[in-house]
Amino acid sequence: MAVSAARGFGARVIVSSSSGNAGAAAAAYAARAGLPCIVFTFKGAAGPMLTQMRAYGATVVAVEEREDRWTLMEHAVRRFGWFPTSPFFGPVVGSNPYGIEGYKTLAYEIAEALDWQVPDWCVLPVCYGDALVGIWRGFSDMMTLGWTDRMPRMVAAEVYGSLAVALQKGVDAPPDIRRNHVSLATSIGATRGTFQALDVIRRSGGAAVPVDDDALMRWQRQLAITEGLYIEPSTAAAPAAVEELVSEGRIGADHRVVCLFTASGLKDPAATAARQGELLTVPPGFDAAATELRRAGVFPDQ
Repeated sequence: MAVSAARGFGARVIVSSSSGNAGAAAAAYAARAGLPCIVFTFKGAAGPMLTQMRAYGATVVAVEEREDRWTLMEHAVRRFGWFPTSPFFGPVVGSNPYGIEGYKTLAYEIAEALDWQVPDWCVLPVCYGDALVGIWRGFSDMMTLGWTDRMPRMVAAEVYGSLAVALQKGVDAPPDIRRNHVSLATSIGATRGTFQALDVIRRSGGAAVPVDDDALMRWQRQLAITEGLYIEPSTAAAPAAVEELVSEGRIGADHRVVCLFTASGLKDPAATAARQGELLTVPPGFDAAATELRRAGVFPDQ
């Protein structure tokens, strides 16, 4: 939606600040629209993410300090007229408004897949909360049109807990939480949520749930070995949040829950590889290899 709007307005360049999925999407759609794309990211962002952006023809610029992304992007937007698909100043008040409208599609597809029944809960990984707001608006549209008869409760699975703190304290402005560790979930690594996301959570009777790296990696592995779903660490925040809400008794056994999975684990395989240990290798020759495999428990003892 954002790139289509940009082309309609006659924009000459698409610009995004991203460490992952948003930048890759901007690069892909900019390529389809025939527009140059510049993505400002930071050193340490997942390599496969940056490779994907560059594969689409985007110019990717890495900065030493994360905040410099916004400084450079704001200069480009205000001085050169580049079209932003992501926030470019702080505190963030939301992303590109046309892009947020595009997230309504997620709500339409969820309802269609469930025979136009609205789930009790919608749970998704949240950075600034743009997708959460867009999905809520999509469900609201469907209620207005009479396609559905109720709204879901919205849940933000976050890393640093800005929205959770705002809910707990009853304030309107989500606080900026000091980054006291570097999370594996870089795609949702914002330290401050937005008012819109907080407002939607409150109005829906939902929740904001902080999740840690151990929960992310445990759910990544669990879904991979039981469901054949290999998701990125940021995406694993959604089922981790569901687990927490179930343990608190807020999500019941009879509730229908939809988790939004945002990307494959192939977007950031280094995090997975770091927890897998050494690769099992065997010596040459069948007998020696078979002996080693029996020792490792791969071949049964005979």
